[in-house]
Amino acid sequence: MIRGKRFQNRVTTGRLTLPAAIFMAVIGWVTAALVLPFHSDTTGRIGAFLLYGLTGYLLVVLNNAFAFIRMRASVQTAVYFLLTASCPMLHQFQWTDLQVLCFLPALFFLFRSYQRPAPMGDLFHAFVFIGAGSLLSPKLTLLVPVFWIGAYSFQSLRIRSFLASLLGWFLPYWFLLVYACWQGQMELFCRPFRELADFPPADFAFLPWQWATLGYLLLLYVVSVAHCLATGYEDKIRTRAYLNFLSLLCLVLFAGMLLMPPLFGEILPLVLATAGILYGHLFALSNSRLSNVFFICALVGLLLLFGYNVWTLL
Repeated sequence: MIRGKRFQNRVTTGRLTLPAAIFMAVIGWVTAALVLPFHSDTTGRIGAFLLYGLTGYLLVVLNNAFAFIRMRASVQTAVYFLLTASCPMLHQFQWTDLQVLCFLPALFFLFRSYQRPAPMGDLFHAFVFIGAGSLLSPKLTLLVPVFWIGAYSFQSLRIRSFLASLLGWFLPYWFLLVYACWQGQMELFCRPFRELADFPPADFAFLPWQWATLGYLLLLYVVSVAHCLATGYEDKIRTRAYLNFLSLLCLVLFAGMLLMPPLFGEILPLVLATAGILYGHLFALSNSRLSNVFFICALVGLLLLFGYNVWTLL
């Protein structure tokens, strides 16, 4: 069968894919708003929708800058919009959701440091965003070692760049310390550290919609990583390094969700943004009858996931 005639490839490379995904996402958001009783806050819904819309734009910027997908495609952003629409608990704005707007620029500067002769500035800016995001969600600090691993794999972690990353990481906290001293409220400065050290009880149980969402995302993640490993020789060395780091980062985020169930809602937006790139790479570049069937099943599964999540949240 010709590549362009497969349903999977017509969808993932079509010019109308992203507008269609946005349209279906809007339908999902409106449906959840009408059905679920806790979605009565219109301002919160609009704020969340704008936030995730901006996140989708940042994903387009990332792919254009670093070419995760070898062809002109916006499927990673389309997948992201559909995934957020299928998780109605994300449709209400929370201040911690803003961390994703720090997380993606941090990835941008980290990727830009790849094999640069003087990567100090890039790592400084990457860790400034990590530090800023950790003020909103202190557990984001736990990703700092992962970013150092990424910098090492990109051959940009040296003594000077490591010190630059430390300086960038601490900079938002220095501003917070100055503000706390000026206001005479040192509790503002201590709060992120206390929340970082406060881990939820291990016996906390997942809700049904969380199990369903996690299972669906993990299945796509495993298949996506397997595809990256099997076909990595087709990508440039730089692209393979980026995808390998995203696979590791996504694995750490999944582990965080499993180990800290109360933070499921905080970590989920980061997972969707990171895994969306891997899923887009899988759907855009795989080309077989089996991948076509899997793509159709994934779409059907996403629709079922949305229905199940709405039903369990009623």
